[in-house]
Amino acid sequence: MTLLDELREFTGKEGPPNLSPIVFLFFSRYDSHRGCKMNKITEKPALVVYNDVEKAAKRLEGVAHCTPVMTSRTLNEITGNELFLKCENFQRMGAFKFRGAYNAMSQLSPQERARGVLTYSSGNHAQAIALSGKLLGVKTTIIMPDNAPAVKVAAVRGYGGNIILYDRTKQVREELGEEIRKERNLTLIPPFDHPNVVAGHGTAGKELFEEIPKLEMLLVPCGGGGLISGCSISAKHFNPNCRVIGVEPEAGDDGVRSFYSGKLESVHNPDTIADGARTHSLSDLTLSIMRRNVDEMRTVNDMDLIKTMKFLWERMKLIVEPTAALGLALLFNNHLDVKNKRVGVILSGGNVDLKRACELFAMLKE
Repeated sequence: MTLLDELREFTGKEGPPNLSPIVFLFFSRYDSHRGCKMNKITEKPALVVYNDVEKAAKRLEGVAHCTPVMTSRTLNEITGNELFLKCENFQRMGAFKFRGAYNAMSQLSPQERARGVLTYSSGNHAQAIALSGKLLGVKTTIIMPDNAPAVKVAAVRGYGGNIILYDRTKQVREELGEEIRKERNLTLIPPFDHPNVVAGHGTAGKELFEEIPKLEMLLVPCGGGGLISGCSISAKHFNPNCRVIGVEPEAGDDGVRSFYSGKLESVHNPDTIADGARTHSLSDLTLSIMRRNVDEMRTVNDMDLIKTMKFLWERMKLIVEPTAALGLALLFNNHLDVKNKRVGVILSGGNVDLKRACELFAMLKE
């Protein structure tokens, strides 16, 4: 008798027991493989909890960097709040993505490692998988858009990743990835739709709250939702009353619409400089976590991102990419009516082409 059958027998009901959808989802997915949160890599997992983040932190200890938290009195004066910037641009390979990629890849079985790992990414997750593969001795194949930033493509190749380029205007990366996975019998680790990836990303939030206690608000960039899902779990663990806000580019607002509608919404090939947030949708996993732990979703436009980037580069000497500035841009450009709060901000990465950054800054009027 399965665990779900036992639960039905106990309640005396043939159909789903009288439990919340989340609890029922847990039992139904736990059921077929007791003691495990999912049956295999490609199947949808149960929800991630803080204990998973703690375990991820132990796996990453001595491997990932505990990135610095930076402050600026000038920034505090501009925003009217006390800000603490978690600088994931100083993480290995230059972005938070290393946390999730390594946590996921380090848990693969010998057979899964031997087959090699496949992923798709516009750049940062690609680099993270390639570097993790190099450290763990696993061959990696990366599907990247043909217009991905040159600095990110070069880094993936430098870490030993085998790159397959595709035209994002004509192909859907998830569909292409599934074709290649089946054809080459590879193990797929997607950029955000995986519990071990989410748990790994949550360690960034864990470190921030351990170093800076009593944070009242957390601002997090959002693309596919992996980072904000993981960090929201950590935030609510340390302070259940912490207001967690995810920020997307205005042109790629699928996450905002999904969050408020309660169902997956999509946007095809969003035209934004925030290349790390050009995902076409969240996933069932990330949306379910966000709906539980995130308080609000907002957007900013590309000019907001450029202004915020320029301040970080010039005044704080922090090299960040456009996507990394999403969270801070909300406060920096006065799109959030909040004052006198202790606010944590995740700067997600710093992999930006210098020439391209200069072109963006040139768009601003002095």
